[in-house]
Amino acid sequence: MIEIPSDLHPDLVPLAFLLGRWEGAGVFDFPGDEKCNFGQEVIFGHDGRDFLEYVSHTWVLDSDGKKVRPLESETGYWRIDKDRKVEVVMARDQGVVEVWYGELADQKPQIDLATDAVARTGASGPYSGGKRLYGYVNSDLMWVGEKATPEVELRPYMSAQLKKVVDPSEWAKDLGDLPDDGIAFFK
Repeated sequence: MIEIPSDLHPDLVPLAFLLGRWEGAGVFDFPGDEKCNFGQEVIFGHDGRDFLEYVSHTWVLDSDGKKVRPLESETGYWRIDKDRKVEVVMARDQGVVEVWYGELADQKPQIDLATDAVARTGASGPYSGGKRLYGYVNSDLMWVGEKATPEVELRPYMSAQLKKVVDPSEWAKDLGDLPDDGIAFFK
């Protein structure tokens, strides 16, 4: 179920399906790097202004599903206009800053993005652009990322399935109306 916070900027209502903390796992596979399974935490938040704040951390998982080491981290800001055009500004820990443009699909919670601009520091690895697809499917956030470098054509390299994490303290807010003994509730 998608909830729309009362203090969400009205322009962001079409992106409300992204809000919250998500956790899950996926697969990383790109030529020249070690193929691995990874864990991920993504947080989409807002402060009432006309953008979503975005933070993502991924880490390599061993065969038992335990964290081995960090993989990638990124942070950014997401906006949408009245024509359902989405723009994202993102900075990655590898020394890359990107501007992404895309569109929210008609009648479904799915976003297609492609890089429009890429800036790299001297310490970053080769990277020339990418594409991403995000979708809200059966209450999960699923995504796939494509990547290109001067040596490798655009190809899928990461994908994950994330489940929304609910903070039990959110449930506790609704407990104030229950009778002290809890049994009277069922009478």
